[in-house]
Amino acid sequence: MAYQSLSSTLTVAPQIQPQDLEAIASAGFKTVINNRPDGESPDQPTAAAMAAQAEALGLDYHHQPVVGGQISDQDIDDFARLIAEADKPVFAYCRTGTRCTVLWALSEVGQQSPESVIHRAAEAGYDLHGLLPRLLSRWQDIHG
Repeated sequence: MAYQSLSSTLTVAPQIQPQDLEAIASAGFKTVINNRPDGESPDQPTAAAMAAQAEALGLDYHHQPVVGGQISDQDIDDFARLIAEADKPVFAYCRTGTRCTVLWALSEVGQQSPESVIHRAAEAGYDLHGLLPRLLSRWQDIHG
């Protein structure tokens, strides 16, 4: 199972399986966020199956389905709220980890510059340069 830390409290990963949750719990994660809609591909486990396994292991589990390329401001705000309120550290996943990284970047741009967010994502293996216009727009909305 591959995963990348974006911050001291958030790690992102590609699709995981229910049996991976034991290693996630053993690694000290407290909360799991699934940003993938059910049925996106035939080989992915359902959110209900993931939630049941997470609960059995004492992990908090949140299903926040987001469609890649259609991330709304509400999706960003919901993700930021989940992260803020979650027991940490948080492990978030989607199909490749990119959707989670985009949600993090767009929610984090209030605390970090767009360039800093893009740089951190790149260090984790995610190229968000195409997101720069939206990051700059959010930065301006927040900081004037």
